[in-house]
Amino acid sequence: MKKKDIIEFEVDKMEFGGTTVSQLGNREIHMKGGISGQKVKAAVKKVRSGKADVKMLEILEKSTLETQTPCKHFNECGGCTILSIPYEKQLEIKEKQVMDLFLKQDLFGFQFQGIQGSPQDKLYRNKMEYTFGDEVKDGPLTVGLHKKGRHIDILTVDGCFLVDQDFVKVLTSTANYFNEKELPYYRGINHKGYLRNLVVRKGVNTNELMVNIVTSSQIDFDMTEYKEMLLELDLEADLVSILHTINDGLADAVQCDELRILHGRDYINEELLGLKFTISPFSFFQTNTKGAEMLYTMAREFVGDHSDKVVFDLYSGTGTIGQVMAGAAKKVYGIELIEEAVVAANNNAKLNNLNNCEFIAGDVTKTVKNLKEKPDLIIVDPPRPGVHKDAIRDIAGFNSNEIIYISCNPKTLVLDLVEFKNYGYEVEKVKCMDMFPNTPHVETVVKIVKK
Repeated sequence: MKKKDIIEFEVDKMEFGGTTVSQLGNREIHMKGGISGQKVKAAVKKVRSGKADVKMLEILEKSTLETQTPCKHFNECGGCTILSIPYEKQLEIKEKQVMDLFLKQDLFGFQFQGIQGSPQDKLYRNKMEYTFGDEVKDGPLTVGLHKKGRHIDILTVDGCFLVDQDFVKVLTSTANYFNEKELPYYRGINHKGYLRNLVVRKGVNTNELMVNIVTSSQIDFDMTEYKEMLLELDLEADLVSILHTINDGLADAVQCDELRILHGRDYINEELLGLKFTISPFSFFQTNTKGAEMLYTMAREFVGDHSDKVVFDLYSGTGTIGQVMAGAAKKVYGIELIEEAVVAANNNAKLNNLNNCEFIAGDVTKTVKNLKEKPDLIIVDPPRPGVHKDAIRDIAGFNSNEIIYISCNPKTLVLDLVEFKNYGYEVEKVKCMDMFPNTPHVETVVKIVKK
């Protein structure tokens, strides 16, 4: 076997994060994507001793696991890679994948409480970030998601199962409107063009909708007609915010050089477990609202009685979990790197009349050392790369009896738990929460205790 060879094989094992491992002769085949039991054709990208990395080219035969009817974009869109598997089976697969990661790191002896399914396995997303482009070179304008394995081709995903009809109506009407205007989309390869992104956000429990059209400043286009078109749509939600964001950044990410309010206000309201939150166009908020309520309830149950305790909420984002814990706590300190998120967290705490919450802007690794008060309980909810080793050292240095670790990436979670073990912490409880049905991702809540 050598680079660029075309091979055919049956997928053996799905690993967490959407990768698969198969055995072909005496060689272990690693591939992004795939479902156990599928027969696939793939191109060899890299060959190592006893291993090979390949890229899937074609599914030759479906797996016997694939008994669900997926959306019309399945296997073209890069989103819901396991949509064809029944939801209960998806949960079994994710549960086993997480347990395998724990066992691989010799983490035993804890109470494993299984996996909690999402209240909705479809129509659950409260935010979608779409990209302008075309599906084929020089084809008509499209607005949607990237094709699987492609950096350029964009599908208008009007049959997506993850969002409700309000998202679909905004998406398709936007695509039709700007097709008629014949405005160029922004091309990252030469940084020329105008239309960049369409971001739609919804307050699931408040029924408020935000539409944010993101462009460069290269064309001076009057968005009044576009705004009026959106306001005339027959939507279930209340369209309270229409925004125009100017973004001239070179990165392929939504950032704001200038924000123009076309209609209403620059935020939507949401409610979570009896608390109120204002969500700006760039705020982080869990994309599965009903799932988030279950996730934070799960974390609160792991904590148990925390009355009169000092709580550290690290990587606190907009302060959601800290405020959920604040009702019974003596004091909650939150640390978050992104200043806008900290401002939002403090504003949300005021909105909820929580006088015992203080959110601080700073790098957890550095800021945590400067906190004078000692915590009775620490909550960590880090981004995908996990907790820096220096931060683990400092967090462990507080000698808190309990730490609740909420993870969106069990691969880095288990590595961090091994580090915490070196400082005398043992895993007591683990439970998974499926926040992202039909995708390879899952959240995990862990309680570790000082021995």
